Amino acid sequence: MDKNTTRYNVQLYIYDLSRGMARSLSPIMLGKQLDGIWHTAIVAYGDEFFFGGEGISSCSPGGTMLGPPDTVVELGETEVSEEIFMDYLSSLGESTYRGDRYRLFEHNCNTFTNEVAQFLTGSTIPSYITDLPSEVLSTPFGQILRPILDSIHIAPPGGNVINGGRNI
Repeated sequence: MDKNTTRYNVQLYIYDLSRGMARSLSPIMLGKQLDGIWHTAIVAYGDEFFFGGEGISSCSPGGTMLGPPDTVVELGETEVSEEIFMDYLSSLGESTYRGDRYRLFEHNCNTFTNEVAQFLTGSTIPSYITDLPSEVLSTPFGQILRPILDSIHIAPPGGNVINGGRNI
């Protein structure tokens, strides 16, 4: 490995959208314990990157209306330059991660951060986050709520859309 190669730190920001309510209400509503309703973002190159109903967005770390993250996970380092990363995000924003492709259960912020984490570091995000949709949908109440929840597009206010929006 070249000793002159620049390495960039990569973090996963984890937010509980329920602000702790999932922990207390999930046993009653779903019949199983959920510790949170997770929104995640990748922090690299001094910015926070996330996917929602508006497409791929960025902001300063902790700069959305969600405020500071509940948890920060160190994913490792990357040698991918910021320029290559931004080209990668632009490409994703024009195809796979356009705003109109957002689906709460199948194609969401956590799908995005998992893919980006693998691109940058070769690591995935924790499975308790990526498994959450199947945990909810495996319950009778989850199946009843699915049509309503499928119509929800989460886009935390405070970010700048990088690309994609709701283009068709």
